[in-house]
Amino acid sequence: AGELVLPPMGDNSPARQFARTPYAVSFRTGGATFILTTLHVLFGSIPADREPELRAIAEWLAGWSRSKTSYHRDHLVLGDFNIDRSGDPRFEAFTSTGLMVPKALQNIRTNATGSAAKHYDQIAWFMGGLGMNPTGAAGTIEFEDAVFRELTRSQMSFRVSDHRPLWVEFNIDETPPTLAEALGVDLAAPDPFSVVPD
Repeated sequence: AGELVLPPMGDNSPARQFARTPYAVSFRTGGATFILTTLHVLFGSIPADREPELRAIAEWLAGWSRSKTSYHRDHLVLGDFNIDRSGDPRFEAFTSTGLMVPKALQNIRTNATGSAAKHYDQIAWFMGGLGMNPTGAAGTIEFEDAVFRELTRSQMSFRVSDHRPLWVEFNIDETPPTLAEALGVDLAAPDPFSVVPD
């Protein structure tokens, strides 16, 4: 796990950082290893002002995912990108380098309060090198009527959040060879998984 800070430029002068420092955590499950990077794009009062940061984030992530010296290249990026809706200039800037947002999340309301549906929050990845297979299942957790029901939604949002959590499902290869490698057993043995406690 770590905070992502851009290295100095070629002339050793400091690089301009993102408005809010991204965080990344790597995970391994079965045969899949991936990095989750969480970001929060600066909102600002003018929506067009978000585009340069969204494009810079997309370009930086694309470079990281293509690097042959990266720890691993399966990247999922998630967070509050302050994108109003799919198809707007902010969404186009975010997906300009190949980041793919699952269809199930492209037009789903992600704000827990307010009368107009917003799509600020996103989950995306680069499809080409992803070692996991998205199932197509994705959505939000609509918690706002399940907690602090005695409060208005606005009051609840100050105690919990004004954003709904997003989720996406992947199919990870859990075949016997993958499990055998993960558990350190010999598939050639007569009953290789008998040594694994229940």
